[in-house]
Amino acid sequence: MNCWKSINIAKEFGQHRLLLISLIIGVLSFIFLFVPISLLHGTTTVNESGILPFMIALLLLPFLHSFVNMLSLITMQKQTKIYFKSKVKCFPSFHTEAHLSKLESLMVSLAPTLFITLPGLIASLVVADFYVYILLFTCIHIGITFIDFLHVLHIIKAPRRAYIQNAHDGLDILVKE
Repeated sequence: MNCWKSINIAKEFGQHRLLLISLIIGVLSFIFLFVPISLLHGTTTVNESGILPFMIALLLLPFLHSFVNMLSLITMQKQTKIYFKSKVKCFPSFHTEAHLSKLESLMVSLAPTLFITLPGLIASLVVADFYVYILLFTCIHIGITFIDFLHVLHIIKAPRRAYIQNAHDGLDILVKE
């Protein structure tokens, strides 16, 4: 197999710029979603008993995001290795030796959006007492999934029969000779 393209989002955009854009997307999504949902619920008070579970959920969000990615790989029967890649070593990541097809790679990249963000939006509509905390959690996750959507854009542009390999420093798009 030949490498068609190597993608390193952090090197392409810069780590600080990615963090800033993710933060802006998370804040803007909260601003745009909070007003209609608060109008729907019609309440002006916030139930403060949800702050502790919210803080715990925020601490677990990076692990949950990576776990959903790994869970989708496990359901496809692909072996994964967990490693911690950052200076503080607190954000988990994963690596698989298997080559994923375009469809499999898209499913892995979009799994956190489907299994965390969409249920979070639905829960913020349904649960009136804690909708602010659920919506904040969901909007922070929307900011985190920005990087996944950048990967999706590159994967969509790949050739039809391409395979995607999750390298330690990004993605490699491979094509058969």
